[in-house]
Amino acid sequence: MRAVRCGIWLSMGERTPRILRGLRLQMYWDGASKPAVDAPLGDFFGHMMGRMVPFQSIAFSSPEGRSFVAHLPMPFRRGMRIVVRNESGRDVAGLYYDVNYTLGDPHPEDVLYFHACFRRENPTTLQKDYEFLPLVRGRGRYLGVFFGVIADQKKYSFTWWGEGEAKLYLDGDREHPTLAGTGTEDYIGTAWGQGRFDHLYQGCHLADSEKMQFSFYRFQVPDPVYFYEEIRATIQQIGYLNPRWMGLVHQLGTKLYRAGPGLLERPVLEEGLFERQDDWSSVAYFYLSSPESGLPPIPPAEERIRGLE
Repeated sequence: MRAVRCGIWLSMGERTPRILRGLRLQMYWDGASKPAVDAPLGDFFGHMMGRMVPFQSIAFSSPEGRSFVAHLPMPFRRGMRIVVRNESGRDVAGLYYDVNYTLGDPHPEDVLYFHACFRRENPTTLQKDYEFLPLVRGRGRYLGVFFGVIADQKKYSFTWWGEGEAKLYLDGDREHPTLAGTGTEDYIGTAWGQGRFDHLYQGCHLADSEKMQFSFYRFQVPDPVYFYEEIRATIQQIGYLNPRWMGLVHQLGTKLYRAGPGLLERPVLEEGLFERQDDWSSVAYFYLSSPESGLPPIPPAEERIRGLE
């Protein structure tokens, strides 16, 4: 019994941060003992940080911000199992779903399995890149990622947080990645900051400048990234200060570090890049030659939910 295509629609009456982060979605392929997909239900479908907004992309969508929709190749050879675990500590009155899949599709013996990896770091570590896909060994293809960022206003006010380079380390890369970007807005195809937009392959479907919360994505479908031995993916934690904001941040008592080693010891009227610590979460999607990736389980529910209610 072989299958390739899979379409999922899902919704529920209560869609609070506790429910979106407390429900845990897992997918198993071909009798594997560990899931290939392991993520909070909301984040897996692109609703990061427990906030639902309408958007449309090549793989995921939510036409009016009340549903969870995915259309992706999810091949298996012998069977699949999809599980939703309620770790929210609260009863869910209604969970409605529709899973459609094909059977009998011909595919080569070396077909790849679909995987998803959730991570959250709150706060991120100063002067250390946020790792949104830890090292995975095997042959495969990187598909894309959803990010969620809650910028720390108490430390940095409303300053720009997205100057970090997205980096993809492939097949033995160590010091230097095969692919490196120039900033979050550039990675998702825009420039000079990022407002709200949702396109097929890239978007920023949540841009809340008052709460400093942002959700954005990139799917590398027309520009696929293949790996043959291993992959690891990170993004730098770097912001930008202009003269207008630098004095205010110093008044907040925040010790600033120049991007790279050393304190940011510049006069208030100068501008520059600086290292930051914010609340980052992500779901990275990839295909792998094995139904198990060796990645650790996701954090406990209270860690996933903390600070969102």
